[in-house]
Parts: sequence; C-alpha cells; structure tokens
Amino acid sequence: MSGETSSKPGRKNSNRVVVAVCVAFFTGMVGMAYAAVPLYKMFCQATGYGGTTQRAEKQYAGRVLDRDITIRFDANTNGIPWQFEPVARSVTIKIGETTQAHYSATNKFDRPITGRASFNVQPEMAGAYFNKVECFCFTDTTLKPGETLDMPVVFYVDPDIVNVPELKDLKTITLSYTMFPVEKKQPVASSAPAAGTNNKVSNSEASLGG
Repeated sequence: MSGETSSKPGRKNSNRVVVAVCVAFFTGMVGMAYAAVPLYKMFCQATGYGGTTQRAEKQYAGRVLDRDITIRFDANTNGIPWQFEPVARSVTIKIGETTQAHYSATNKFDRPITGRASFNVQPEMAGAYFNKVECFCFTDTTLKPGETLDMPVVFYVDPDIVNVPELKDLKTITLSYTMFPVEKKQPVASSAPAAGTNNKVSNSEASLGG
C-alpha cells in the first residue's frame, strides 16, 4: 500500500510535464502559423516566387536591350462592385525600358468603397525580373459612388532575364491584378461631444445670454 501511495505523486508530476510539453508545442505551432504568412510574403517578394513582382529601388534598369518583349495586362475583381480593367490590353517594349501602363476603376456602388489590388505575373519565374517603379497596388484606393480613377503602373523588365535559361527566349509576360474590398475600421472615439462639454457650452451660453 505504501508503494502505491508513494507512486501517485510521481505519476501526477509526470502528467503535468506531459501537459506542459503539449501546451508549449501547441503554442509554438500557432506562433509559427502566424509567422509563416509574413515570412512567405517576404520570400515571394525577394525571389519572385509565385509570380510576385519586385518593387524597384531605381527608376531605370541601367541598360536597354535591343530585344522586344510583349506585356499583356489582365484585371479581375473579387467581391468589390467596381468596373476594373486595363486601358490597353498589351504593350510591346524593349527589355530594360521603363514604361507606364494604365488601369481604370469605376465604383458602381452607392457608397464609397476602398479597394486593394493583389498582383502576379505569368510565367511565375519572370516575377523576379519584373520591376515596378510606381503602382496603384502599393496603397489602398477609395472611390466615391460613380467615381472613375486612372491607375498607372510604371515598370521595366530587368535585362538579366535573358541570362536565365528557362526565360532567355521569353516573348510575353502577363501582368495580372485582382481588386478586392478593404473594410475600414470605424474610429473608436465618438464624433459626438462629451456630456460635460455640452454642459460647459450651455453654461457659457447661458452666462453670455444673462
């Protein structure tokens, strides 16, 4: 009996250790899941993986090749009541040439809507060599009811793309945007003045009136 009694505290301690390890493992997995999203985004932006384009630090490639490449433009919407489309469906440029293209967006809804554009290029490997100097996709856009906005994008294709065996004979790149709604949070503070403020104004008005 004494042996069984003495084994119970040890068993409880062992159970506590197992529970603690499980909790720590679960917490770590949740943390890794949240961290994975920004890390994956950073990886895509750095490598062009998944067709993610690059944000250029300089406005020009430094050299322009005597070789043409066609850029096709695609536009889609996801849950936003906008008419969103490229002004021109394609443009043919020199590799390394800085070029400006335009998209157009019109809010078809009866209230202001804020949109945000996600983007990629096809083929995906070309994303690492597609450099955006300026783009409407860098910030959110708010349109009033019925408002139409011209949305430019300035870009160039890095001449180093011709050094990649899989891309050296590439003739066409497709730049695709998908516009989706962004819900703006309401301010925490109320726009109505506080009760004390009303009382002070009333008292002041009363004293002036007296």
